[in-house]
Amino acid sequence: MKNKRALAVMAVAILFGLTAVMLASRWLLQQPSASSGRIVVAAGDINLGQRLTPEMLKLVEWPADSVPKGAFHDPQALAGRVLKNSVLLGEPVSETKLAPLGTLGGLSALISEGKRAITVRVNDVVGVAGFALPGNYVDIIVSMQKDAAPGASAAHEQNISKIVLERILVLAVAQEVSRDETKPKVVNAVTLEVTPDQAERLDLARSVGTLSLVLRNQVDPQPVTTSGATKLTLLPEDAPKAQPKPAPAAPRQAAPRVEKVAVQVKRDCVGVINGLQPTQECF
Repeated sequence: MKNKRALAVMAVAILFGLTAVMLASRWLLQQPSASSGRIVVAAGDINLGQRLTPEMLKLVEWPADSVPKGAFHDPQALAGRVLKNSVLLGEPVSETKLAPLGTLGGLSALISEGKRAITVRVNDVVGVAGFALPGNYVDIIVSMQKDAAPGASAAHEQNISKIVLERILVLAVAQEVSRDETKPKVVNAVTLEVTPDQAERLDLARSVGTLSLVLRNQVDPQPVTTSGATKLTLLPEDAPKAQPKPAPAAPRQAAPRVEKVAVQVKRDCVGVINGLQPTQECF
C-alpha cells in the first residue's frame, strides 16, 4: 500500500511539473525578446513609384542587432510616402527606399535631383530588341549628315555616326517603370534620365538625325572617346603604291683644264738703219 501511495504522489508531482514547464514556455514564447524590436516591412510586393498606405505594411519582430538603418516602427508614419525602389514581401521599408517628403508619386518620384526625364521614340532595332529595360544604362548614337567645312562645296558633306551621350539611365519603357522583370519588351518609346544639358543635345540629335540605343554594362562607368564613323573610315580606299625613287645621278666630273701654250714662230728679221736710229724688221 505504501509503495502504491508513493508512486501516485510521484506521478501527480511529475504531471504538475510538466504542466508548469509547458505553461512557462508558452508564456516565454509570447513575450517579446529583449534583443529584438518591431519594424515595418512590406505586407506584399510593392512597385516603385507607388504611394504607401498602412494596409500595404505590417509590423514584425526583427533582431535588434540587425535592424536596417532608417527603418520605421510605425506604419502610420509611412502613410502617403512614395517608393523610389521596389520592395518585396517581408522586406523592411527604410528611408533610403523612399522619395523625398512631398513627392506625389509616379515617374517624377524616380528622377534624381538635378536631372530631367525625356522620352525618345524607338523601335525593335533602336531599342536593342527590347532589352533596354528600366534600370539599365545605354549610350546614344546619332547618325546624320555632317556639314561641309566653311568654303568647301556641298560635295564634301558626308554621313557620320557618333556617340553623343554615354551611360544614360533608362527610367521607363512605354508606361512601365518596374525594374524587377528581365524579359525583353519591344516598345515604341523609352524614357531616359538626363541632365538639362544632355536633354538639349538629345533633342537636337533626334531632330537632325536618327537615334540608336547601345546597351552597356551596368557596372562599367568608363567613358569612351571616339571620332565617329564615316564612309571613309568604314570602307577605307587602298593607299597608292609608292613609286620607286630614281637613282641619284652620278656627279659630273670637271673637264680637264687645257692651258694654252704660246708657240713661237720663227721669222726672218733684217736690220734697218734710219739715220741714226737702228731698227729691226721681221717678216
